[in-house]
Amino acid sequence: MAIGRSFPPLKSLQAFRYAAQFLSFKEAAETLFVTQAAVSQQIKLLESTLGVTLFDRQTRQVILTPEGQYLFEYIEKAFHLLEEGVKGITEDPNPNTLVISSLPSFASRWLVPRLAAFQNQAESINLHLSPSLNIDNFTNNDLDICIRLGQGNYEGLKSSLLFEENLVTVCHPDLVRKDESIYQRLTNIPFIADSGPDAQHIRPTIKRFLNDFDLPITSHLRIGDSTALIEALLSKQGFAMTRFGLVYELLEKGQLVCPVPIYMKSRYDFYLVAPSPHFRYQKVIQFKQWIEKEVRVINAAWKKHCLDNPDFKEMKV
Repeated sequence: MAIGRSFPPLKSLQAFRYAAQFLSFKEAAETLFVTQAAVSQQIKLLESTLGVTLFDRQTRQVILTPEGQYLFEYIEKAFHLLEEGVKGITEDPNPNTLVISSLPSFASRWLVPRLAAFQNQAESINLHLSPSLNIDNFTNNDLDICIRLGQGNYEGLKSSLLFEENLVTVCHPDLVRKDESIYQRLTNIPFIADSGPDAQHIRPTIKRFLNDFDLPITSHLRIGDSTALIEALLSKQGFAMTRFGLVYELLEKGQLVCPVPIYMKSRYDFYLVAPSPHFRYQKVIQFKQWIEKEVRVINAAWKKHCLDNPDFKEMKV
């Protein structure tokens, strides 16, 4: 189309679409709930605007001209995209199936053990949990919502803060004695480095803290997965600084302890992430209300942990 030429009216393009689909002005008129004459008028307007003939009008039927066939292929794609876009913000294509993507560590250590409670109150919803480290673009799949650790900025997506995260030092209780000094505790305990992308700011802070006690970092193990890191801690392989939300239950049970009274505010927090229209899906609303209530236990555990350990000191990143 030449630059400056006016774009054909949408009504004319719509009339052409259905007339081309059915090869019938009559059926197009019935689909659009208008008269056959109105469809004919819109197509004549379109032909006049484009300066081409789109139909070969015969006695009992109409046939697309080569130009009409060419245009129809694009018109059909364009209207399909429009319909999908409108549907995407007004309709939930799978109202009885909720597809959740979550960090593997959060899924296995916190979410999965609690999902039965959600299903008890949402019996008509089928759950599909997909552990993943990546932020999905939500195109060409059935994904409804993600649970992610980050800073809440995801291009083209809406995020809702789930809970703020803190980092604490933890190890197996057999590795420390209460009557030991911090120096004594850490002299013979190796540091397990979390090599995950969200933990790169931890090591410099730990190093700075240990330097205050003239303690070098002794570390021969680096683990990039939080679940594997916690297993290493439980098997007495050293101490690490890790997310409180993943270990607070182990601390409450005495399966892990904090050998050093320090903590850090994580640079990254947990968010619910999805395209804005998804947050209007009834199933997503129901899940969001449920999980926001459930994660209150993490915040409550953190407050209690701080009260029970008044000597805790925050280390600034």
